Amino acid sequence: MNPTSSLSDLIAQHHALETELAEAMAHPASSDAEIAAIKRRKLKLKDEIEAMRGKTHIAA
Repeated sequence: MNPTSSLSDLIAQHHALETELAEAMAHPASSDAEIAAIKRRKLKLKDEIEAMRGKTHIAA
């Protein structure tokens, strides 16, 4: 898989987590643990995206 397609996949996953987080926060039955887990996954993806962007800029 080339770096551009995997980067776009990570960005799409990050956006999906943004939606999931917004829905969880709007739903009163969502637990704090569930919201925290979504935030951790989103942050991990953000770190991966930034790392990949750094590699792409160095390689270019």
